[in-house]
Amino acid sequence: MLRLSQFIILLLLPICFLGASPAQAYPKSIQLEYDVARNGKQFAKVKESFTQNGKQYRIKSVTKGLGVYALMGERVLTSTGAVTSQGLKPSHFELHQGHSAKKTLIADFNWAKNMLSMQVKGERRTEALNKGTQDLASYVYQFMFTPPKKDEVNVTLTTGKKLHQYQYKVIARGLKLDIAKTSYKALHISNEAAAGAEKKQLWLAEDQYYLPVRYKLTDEDGSNFEQTLTNIHVE
Repeated sequence: MLRLSQFIILLLLPICFLGASPAQAYPKSIQLEYDVARNGKQFAKVKESFTQNGKQYRIKSVTKGLGVYALMGERVLTSTGAVTSQGLKPSHFELHQGHSAKKTLIADFNWAKNMLSMQVKGERRTEALNKGTQDLASYVYQFMFTPPKKDEVNVTLTTGKKLHQYQYKVIARGLKLDIAKTSYKALHISNEAAAGAEKKQLWLAEDQYYLPVRYKLTDEDGSNFEQTLTNIHVE
């Protein structure tokens, strides 16, 4: 059985963010809620918040398992940093799973020295920090500021353990997607998955600041996981 923590890390892998728009044109407060299902059966709920105070932002994502998955405790992601003309510039990221200190991940972004410092099980790891790098909580909100413009994109992201680069393609634009009694104009994006590898897809609401309304992961065994928007509040 795939653990909830493993699924969420796989599910929330990035897509792309190119171009730039003024930060002042976008919401200062966002609350999103999702249902998460495995092969059509719900097993978790997610609540997320994005807040901007001046030139600083804070993101918090809380995943609560249902049934047996609730025994794993809440999974909490937080990201803080600056809002710039190019979008989000993370400074600190944390991941906590229940009360397990061994599962805690911490990442600090030193942009002055172009250095990413990650703390995994108490051990410190460092990587060179590339321009535009995001974390597991911030990447999806970056779409608000720099929505995908090209059909093929590369993304650099830290999960808190490692620094990864991913390649994705735009599958379709302007799709009509009915979710939670609301119709959205959606942008569909997917990674290029080899046979037997995980396939990750994301639907962004073009008419709601490119916020994610659906995620989908198909793992190596063919199991399908979907995270679907149930509630949205934007100010």
